[in-house]
Amino acid sequence: MLDQLRRMAVLATVVEQGSLVAAARHLQTTTSAVSQQLRALERDTGVTLLHRSTRRISLTPAGEHFVAGCKAMLAAAQEAQAQLHRLRDAPEGELRISATVGFARQLGPALAPLMAAHPGLHLHLEVDDGFTDLVAKRIDLAVRFGRLPDSSWVAQRIGAKSVGLYAAPGYLARRGVPSGTADLVRHDWLALRPDTTPFQTLPLRGPGGEEQWLRVTPRASSNNQLSLQQLCEAGLGLAMLGADDVDESVAQGRLLRLLPDWEMPTLPVHVLTPQRDAQPAKVRHAIDALRRAFAETPRNPATIGA
Repeated sequence: MLDQLRRMAVLATVVEQGSLVAAARHLQTTTSAVSQQLRALERDTGVTLLHRSTRRISLTPAGEHFVAGCKAMLAAAQEAQAQLHRLRDAPEGELRISATVGFARQLGPALAPLMAAHPGLHLHLEVDDGFTDLVAKRIDLAVRFGRLPDSSWVAQRIGAKSVGLYAAPGYLARRGVPSGTADLVRHDWLALRPDTTPFQTLPLRGPGGEEQWLRVTPRASSNNQLSLQQLCEAGLGLAMLGADDVDESVAQGRLLRLLPDWEMPTLPVHVLTPQRDAQPAKVRHAIDALRRAFAETPRNPATIGA
């Protein structure tokens, strides 16, 4: 079948170019090879398609009907190749991205310039803090932070989330403001915990470079970053939250940052793709946009307990 399709393409090219010589030049082959393809096509179909002479060719009645289909087939193949080139060179079509709830609100601003610059690009955002079957959902790109699960997908680090320790003013009024790391163990903790581990170990780095490991048992936990923030704003305890996630809450006084001189571990941000090479333009451009959005930037949030 593949040989037959190739011979049909040769016939369409011969008719389009007007001669075997011109067709051979266009196909970057020899006139003899073109002639052999045509003879094989006539042999397989059992029909004479061309009248050939030393100077010109002409289609038989059967050839005129047959070549119309050959031209349509060749045009469809050429258009398919052109579409492939466009997908490679310019972002268009549907871009399917998977992200956690905590990232969802940041993806709109991050991808808005890309969407505005390319009207042919359409976005579908799959938001879920749980397990997502990336293949079944036909995901082009997944955005994840923290430790990555085992996966055959290719991960690229594109930035990091700055993390701080936060609490609601009402909670601090009841339980007191921690003046140092030694005070932290007597407080209630809230944790982002996708598993059933009963405790959480937190690495902390002080202003002089000293390191401490704090082991706490959360009073409440969630696998959802937004829910964890809401628990914290409700005054249920201390929580390590992404600084960019709580900007508005800090500005409006719903949360205060604690112990700003102590560094919390940043959370690496990764994008996951099915393969590293031969990515379509929509994926490459999206990765570039997200890399710009999630690059670390200095922050000066409202603080307490310095």
